[in-house]
Amino acid sequence: MAAPLALAIVFVGDAALAGLLAVASAIAAWELFRMAKAAGHAPFSDLGCALAGLFPLAVHAVYLGLIQPRITYLAIILIALLSISVWARGASGRPLGAVAITVLGVLYTGGLLSFGYALRYHDYAVGAAAGTVLVMLPVFLTWATDVGAYVFGRTFGRKKLIPSVSPGKTVEGAVGGLGLTIVMCLLYVRFILMPYAQLGLTFQGAVLFAIVVSVAAQTGDLAESLLKREAGIKDSSRIIPGHGGILDRFDSLLFVMPVAFLLLGRLLLPYPQ
Repeated sequence: MAAPLALAIVFVGDAALAGLLAVASAIAAWELFRMAKAAGHAPFSDLGCALAGLFPLAVHAVYLGLIQPRITYLAIILIALLSISVWARGASGRPLGAVAITVLGVLYTGGLLSFGYALRYHDYAVGAAAGTVLVMLPVFLTWATDVGAYVFGRTFGRKKLIPSVSPGKTVEGAVGGLGLTIVMCLLYVRFILMPYAQLGLTFQGAVLFAIVVSVAAQTGDLAESLLKREAGIKDSSRIIPGHGGILDRFDSLLFVMPVAFLLLGRLLLPYPQ
């Protein structure tokens, strides 16, 4: 039920998509700050969650032309956080760690998830269908990486990938996920991207895109596993019954979305009807 609804929101785009990403970002930030507290840190959780939720809304406002993207805004936020640490925490409140983790949480959640909105309104995507197809490309390839890694890892897995971070992942699973992602990317480009978005990738471009996305997806998964290990917890939260939290579901996509946006801007080609 959730997947079709999310797909419909991506298709509608605009404020609906920004709102969905804002809610997901705020919850993901809450989970990250929860992990940070379990690891002994003390971030500004409430403020960080609010800023993470505002990030996709700010991107939406930029695309509407309501505000101009300026580095000054980020500087003001940083100054505000440091000022709050002076008055609310003092030296004994570990201000360096509090500010650093709060900024990391905002950028890691709201900042990275906002690239989903940027992909929906990519310069090369003309129309709702094209934008939706473009967003779903990295999502589909992330899913292919997960499935390939699981199947090949369970079937052929012998050599551990990084046991100190994620004991269950194997080299064979990582390679299998990479291989399946390449195949799925070529099929997606041929049967979905070309006919429905009038966009394409060369064979070499599709293979390169698939490889980079798969590596980013697996690295994103490992990065969240590392954070959970430091916190000493199994799941980022229990907000999704049987699946953990938002970060557990979207850890790979957090890395994939900005990478996909950057690569597609250089690899996409128009495909005439």
